[in-house]
Amino acid sequence: MKRSEVNSIISEMKDFLHEHQFYLPEWAFWKPENWKGKYIICSEIVDNKLGWDITDFGSSNFTKVGLSLFTIRNGRLEKKDKLFCEKIMMAYEEQETPMHFHWSKMEDIINRGGGNLVMELYLATDEDKLSPNPITVSIDGILTTVKAGEPLILKPGQSICLKPKVFHRFYGQKGKGKVLIGEVSAVNDDATDNKFYGKVGRFPEIEEDVKPIHLLVNDYEKYL
Repeated sequence: MKRSEVNSIISEMKDFLHEHQFYLPEWAFWKPENWKGKYIICSEIVDNKLGWDITDFGSSNFTKVGLSLFTIRNGRLEKKDKLFCEKIMMAYEEQETPMHFHWSKMEDIINRGGGNLVMELYLATDEDKLSPNPITVSIDGILTTVKAGEPLILKPGQSICLKPKVFHRFYGQKGKGKVLIGEVSAVNDDATDNKFYGKVGRFPEIEEDVKPIHLLVNDYEKYL
């Protein structure tokens, strides 16, 4: 992805969050130079990968396969100091987050506003393939059984609880607009806890055609 594209997406997400009166911490708006020399006081942010996360999952087609995220709080599996994670995300209509599961993380995915969120779910087989069997999940505390891969629509205010090893992909429903998505979960670890169904790149390579307006979580090492 080009840095200019990343900057534009971040600006769009900031506007979308403002529209829905969802507010980020002050450091979300720091410029790259504001981070210099601050590792010691900001180590929780850096080490736990809090902040902006714009990805096309290696597709080179962000509007078709991609996601915009901001991780607000998170811990680290090895430290066991903070055992939870919270994210806010933005998805376009029919913009896919590819099929994947988490080895250990349980998570609630919440439609915080905007359009409808479509989810497709599969149980994982012992070989980590897509099971054809129906799946029962909790939607706002109500047990709901759906067929494997059947589109499940979450309207604003609705949420779903996903246990480990439940394959899922999601996208905004066509004709309903962008979706503001929340996540509340156990600790998030993109390095060890993701299992994608197919070859997927979690973080994009950035072509530096312009300067960043804000750092991504995968920028910290270079700028600090």
